[in-house]
Amino acid sequence: LVMIYSDYTGYPFPTAPPVDPFAKIRVDDCGKTKGCFRYGKPGCNAETCDYFLSYRRIGADVEFELSADTDGWVAVGFSSDKKMGGDDVMACVHDDNGRVRIQHFYNVGQWAKEIQRNPARDEEGVFENNRVTCRFKRPVYVPREETIVDLHLSWYYLFAWGPAIQGSITRHDIDSPPVSERVVSIYKYEDIFMPSAAYQTFSSPFCLLLIVALTFYLLMGTP
Repeated sequence: LVMIYSDYTGYPFPTAPPVDPFAKIRVDDCGKTKGCFRYGKPGCNAETCDYFLSYRRIGADVEFELSADTDGWVAVGFSSDKKMGGDDVMACVHDDNGRVRIQHFYNVGQWAKEIQRNPARDEEGVFENNRVTCRFKRPVYVPREETIVDLHLSWYYLFAWGPAIQGSITRHDIDSPPVSERVVSIYKYEDIFMPSAAYQTFSSPFCLLLIVALTFYLLMGTP
């Protein structure tokens, strides 16, 4: 047992008890007992996706689990539209001491302002295998306040991650972070996969039309 001594007496003060190991995020519950978003390679899970988020209701709270391929921070924003600005943001930040802290931000334009009132509780996080992973709860209902949304309402979810400098978040890793296609309800559990840029295919009607037009142009231009 490691002991810490007071500057004034020789009586020892015991250190805090060890924290239980971080329980791995279960993905087989996705779409059943919790909702999930996965961004990255098809078939990825909470340990291999570029970004992963889950949510589930527990009494008067919503439990969130976040994980991303970064050594800095991972966050989710709750927005009335698909754009950054005026958003309630929860971020898990890896600091220089190796801890992962849950912080509350509010997007003002294109930058995030930390808000001292933090609705998170039962916080836990870990940095392993070059990934930041965390779990926390926040209330479904909150008193009306600009920087903290009511989660019983539906919001677009903004997904972001990036580096941190001395425990402070910096610009996200990609220019256009993924956003939920439609508003998300905490009362509906889905398992939604979004391919990262490396795995996106030309499957939209516009892309198919463009391919046909280019093929026709090349053929017509061939002697």
